[in-house]
Amino acid sequence: MRELDDLLAVSPWWGALDGEQRARVRATTRVADIGAGGLVVDRGEPVTAWIGVIDGLVNLCNTDGRGKIVALAGIIAGGWFGEGSLLKDEPRRFQALATRDSRVAHMPRETFLWLLDNSIGFNRFVILQLNERLGFFIAALESQRLLSPEGRLARCIAQFFNAQLYPAVDKRLDFTQQELGLLSGLSRQRVNQALKVLEDAGLIEVRYGAVSVVSIDGLRRYGAP
Repeated sequence: MRELDDLLAVSPWWGALDGEQRARVRATTRVADIGAGGLVVDRGEPVTAWIGVIDGLVNLCNTDGRGKIVALAGIIAGGWFGEGSLLKDEPRRFQALATRDSRVAHMPRETFLWLLDNSIGFNRFVILQLNERLGFFIAALESQRLLSPEGRLARCIAQFFNAQLYPAVDKRLDFTQQELGLLSGLSRQRVNQALKVLEDAGLIEVRYGAVSVVSIDGLRRYGAP
């Protein structure tokens, strides 16, 4: 599995830090291995850290009254989450579950706030991160309300090609159909059908346990009203 330095190397804000700031990040950030299905953080607990995904896949989600998991977003290797809750200093509003064996980094809240006070580049990154996160959730709401299942899956795949939120992504996404179903809110059977439609349209190539993207722009436009 990857190490903390691999995550830091692809994080857009890392290059903006000076030597002292980098040393503090390395010295205070802890790494944890979480097994598939394990809890990274829980809803309602105090927010004590900013969390980055070194390896694996972490779903931000909540559970309804019947125990059904509703995914809000997926965070792949290279992504960080929880900055909004850190800034508001409120209990966490969602769970984070490891969909597969994952390795995560916990940067303490004290270090996160210290970087905000001492690094203009880190400040700029956080502002952009919050803006992209807002755009992500607006697009997700639009997708759920306006698009067909094929369009929803297309947007679900395309959302990971955002260099701000997912700086380490390439054109191959190692997602199973079950994982895509959870992220898009579709059944596994419906995901299978939608993947075939998108592949026939020349937008993706389906592999065992993975999807290779042929046209990111095509996925973003697919089914747009």
